[in-house]
Amino acid sequence: MNTHVSTIRPAEDLGKYADQIYAGVLGKLIGVYLGRAVEGWSYEAIRERFDEIDYYVADKVGWPLIVPDDDISGTFLFYRALEDNGYPTDIKSKAIGDTWLNHIIEDKTVLWWGGLGRSTEHTAYLRLKEGIDAPRSGSAELNSRAMAEAIGSEIFIDTWALSNPANPDRAAYMAREAAAVSHDGIAIEAAVLLAAMEAAAFEETGIDALLDLGLRYNKSDELARIIGDLRNQCAKANHWREVRDWLEQNHSYGHYPGCCPMVPNHTLLLASFILGGDDVQKGLSIAVSSGWDTDCNAGNLACLNGIRLGLPAFEQGPDFRGPVADRLYVVGADGGDCMSDAVIETRKIRATAAALNGESYDAPAARFAWEYPGAVQGWELCPLHDGPQAILPVKNANETGDGDGLLLRYDALARGVSGSVSVRTFIEPKPLAASETSYFEVLASPSIYESQTVTARVTAFSSDTPELAFFVIYYDGDGKLTRLDGEPIALKKGDNDLTWKVPSVGGLPIQRIGLSLTSDRRVEGRIAVRSMDWSGAPEAFVMGGAFDLSPNMSPFDTSTYWLKSFVSSALHFRPDVDTTFALSHPGKLGLATTGTRDWDDYSATAWMTMDLHETAGVVVRSRGHRRFYAGILAHGKVQIIRQWDADRTVLAEAPFDYAENQTVKVTVRAEGRKLTLLADDTELTSAECGHLASGGAGFLIEGGTIPTRGFEVRAFGKGA
Repeated sequence: MNTHVSTIRPAEDLGKYADQIYAGVLGKLIGVYLGRAVEGWSYEAIRERFDEIDYYVADKVGWPLIVPDDDISGTFLFYRALEDNGYPTDIKSKAIGDTWLNHIIEDKTVLWWGGLGRSTEHTAYLRLKEGIDAPRSGSAELNSRAMAEAIGSEIFIDTWALSNPANPDRAAYMAREAAAVSHDGIAIEAAVLLAAMEAAAFEETGIDALLDLGLRYNKSDELARIIGDLRNQCAKANHWREVRDWLEQNHSYGHYPGCCPMVPNHTLLLASFILGGDDVQKGLSIAVSSGWDTDCNAGNLACLNGIRLGLPAFEQGPDFRGPVADRLYVVGADGGDCMSDAVIETRKIRATAAALNGESYDAPAARFAWEYPGAVQGWELCPLHDGPQAILPVKNANETGDGDGLLLRYDALARGVSGSVSVRTFIEPKPLAASETSYFEVLASPSIYESQTVTARVTAFSSDTPELAFFVIYYDGDGKLTRLDGEPIALKKGDNDLTWKVPSVGGLPIQRIGLSLTSDRRVEGRIAVRSMDWSGAPEAFVMGGAFDLSPNMSPFDTSTYWLKSFVSSALHFRPDVDTTFALSHPGKLGLATTGTRDWDDYSATAWMTMDLHETAGVVVRSRGHRRFYAGILAHGKVQIIRQWDADRTVLAEAPFDYAENQTVKVTVRAEGRKLTLLADDTELTSAECGHLASGGAGFLIEGGTIPTRGFEVRAFGKGA
């Protein structure tokens, strides 16, 4: 570990930093979304079109605001190496590289897939895939200086600092190990410097003090000299464009090898930090208006300033938070985690920070608790509301002094005039889908499924209350959105504890869940939704054949939304004439999974036709595509296996013969520590397990193909 001892010490109770962690997460999102719209534009093109960019311009260039982005997905995925490995304070780059392989779907998620020798992260991924462990996977010796000294080491670094509030020593150590997975040289030093600054910013707010501290962790004389020159230029400049001109003349892309070098972007980030001062909008405007890697630089800058200045930093100028509404995509192999928000990610970071410090952190039990000032967790006026909308724009209840929760204010609610709010739980429809207007794809599974039970606590502030109903909006077999409402519930004054079982939607993906308010008489007022949740495996998630799900589909159609609800690392994954899925993969570890990390005790069943393959089976408790259990059928035998990164352990085995093209009903039960494999409802073998207590379900195919008709997940004690 770095031998430098910082004078900054974390508070005894890390809860002190909760709002700053949330502000850092928000800042990352705000900066990325602000800069993403002009990423790839030249400095001159930005100046000609916008002069200075002071606010979001996505709508002006034909982009949605909330888009998938490598800066966001990588930031909130790669630090999971800490959780996945028991929160080691001395984590090594090899473990972080293994986390890359577990959570990345090749050519699809997280990274810019620009090719070997062109995209630094793609190149490092291919090294890891070949069995070259980190840190050699990111070395200049192997990949060239042009690859190794690109910007990517910095853009994923924020969560390593956020997980170590006021502990720059450990943040710098972890950042060095993380950066070495894909980078080398000055790129690592710049990432370490930034991580140390971000960690220290929980206690230290001075710009010069933070720069001096960050430099003490830097091992590159070249970087120290460049930053010294930059600080001198900033000190004497009358306008930020003078510094930008100096960077163009001395440290532009033309001065360094590669297509996205670290030094120009790192120096621009620091210039924006220095010249922006405590004015967050000004700093972001400089970072985005200056070109180069706009979303990366603005994302790092706003995260740093969010930590340093807290939530008030985003209240000085325009409303940066409102349009974002906490929303983000974390696009990886755990599809059920894709539709996330800043509050959920803050909880994960706080849990990591507490574990690293030997402390406990009691996160709210409910998915939605809106516990941070101004948080809305993606809830909005339902964009698919039919008729006049009687609910005013949603707010956090603490903004009006009503405590935590989502505040719903209704005006002139009456017969024929209703109101509804909702939150996305799956990808948006075309042409709204961010993946249709972004070069990063959204791979996701729904976060809610039919037969799950929704719970909510709702506070009514007066006795003159409306009726409330839950609803879901799902994709029907033709890909059209269909709304399904529950029965209205009469609210009483005070707290109302409500439950609703999500009705069957035929195994199709649910795109939104929402709340509607109705009344037979005119009412005005407000209610607060204090919490809302669903968890655990569904009671009965049942998918039929392809033509049961999509009656009008072609067998060559792979764009159906029910198919998209599975995240597939199998090379070919599509429906067929008489099957639900046809999976084919020429090598090892071809998976297709759905579900969420909190699916715990359940059975997963599929009717699998024994075709050409080496290994095929049903996956349970998947946490990524290299950490899971599976019940598999190979020639002459069945096995229960545990896949753990590159290692596969056979937990149990039994003989089993099948004929070519025979269809076998394969069921894997996961209950507590026990795994059981059944074929045609006959138990064949079982095993004890202790590594993974929960996770998604799906299929494994290796060295061939497996047609499958139907798929079911049933929670134990709930109809299993």
